[in-house]
Amino acid sequence: MVLNTLKSAAISCGIALASFGGVIADEPDRLEDAAGRNTARDTFAFAPEHAEAEWTDAEQCVSQFVWDPSDFEVTWEAVTDRDYDRLVRFPSPIPSGNAVNDLVSMEWYMPVDQTQSVASVLVIHESGSGMTVGRTIAAGLRSRGLHVFMIHLPYYGERRGPGPRPDEASLLQGMRQGIADVRRARDAIAAIPDLPEHIAIQGTSLGGFVTTTAASLDTCFDSVFIFLAGADLYSMLQSGQQDTAKLRERLAEAGYTDERLRELLWHSEPSRTACRLNPTCTWQYTAAYDDVVPLANALTLFEAANLPDDHHIQFPGGHYTSIIYLPAVLDHIEEQIEGLVEAE
Repeated sequence: MVLNTLKSAAISCGIALASFGGVIADEPDRLEDAAGRNTARDTFAFAPEHAEAEWTDAEQCVSQFVWDPSDFEVTWEAVTDRDYDRLVRFPSPIPSGNAVNDLVSMEWYMPVDQTQSVASVLVIHESGSGMTVGRTIAAGLRSRGLHVFMIHLPYYGERRGPGPRPDEASLLQGMRQGIADVRRARDAIAAIPDLPEHIAIQGTSLGGFVTTTAASLDTCFDSVFIFLAGADLYSMLQSGQQDTAKLRERLAEAGYTDERLRELLWHSEPSRTACRLNPTCTWQYTAAYDDVVPLANALTLFEAANLPDDHHIQFPGGHYTSIIYLPAVLDHIEEQIEGLVEAE
């Protein structure tokens, strides 16, 4: 039924990118203060069910992302000549030693009618340096009446700084920081006054992998939406094509093959912690003919997360051609959030 809805929506939209919400006709009713700051408090606390000597693999994985909880400052300021309305900043909980990279940034997309907004959504972008899909999704969800925050992962956007970008192996190693940043971002959003209590998370491709692990650390997000992602990163790199194949080649040139590659990927492997997700408020969207994130890897995540069948929406298309389904996916996300908020 959901698949039929996605097909109909894709046909009816005529692949009209404007329906993603990239153009806002009216100025949003701004929060009273264009700039501000507040003190947030880390709420992530690792509470394993077993003694350390008996930790499950999921508990061992989560333990890698633990940091000492503390108060931290969240700031926001108005921006000009951008598609978003505010830039939000807060310090990374697991710093890299690079001052520019360690100040996390989020683009805040404010809905036109803020009095009717029922939720905030944290969006995790794809691997492209322009973060185009992440920004498209953020604008689309804003047009559907939601507050949206698109975080910049390590060395993206405002965190890039001067000089060459780190190589692929360094970026993968930096995913520990990125996952921790995403978890802290939830507490940063909660510290901003006058926002809805429901905080959702959505990630696409690379962002979907990050979303899976970050959301399963302690199930702090009220709803989770994973788009074009999966699990078993090692097998994905062995069989994936296009961008995945290019990444495999660059990693091999840097000496990451076989067991060394497996070890590099293991610390943030989504299947290790997916069992900790709440299946009743988690949805996965999969392209059946995806050759970047093969269907087998998407199904590995679906099984690891123990999702109900109707929480895994599959549609015909590839990793890139699935863009035609995006308006319907965003409609579906909005509907699920509204349903959960009403139930709450």
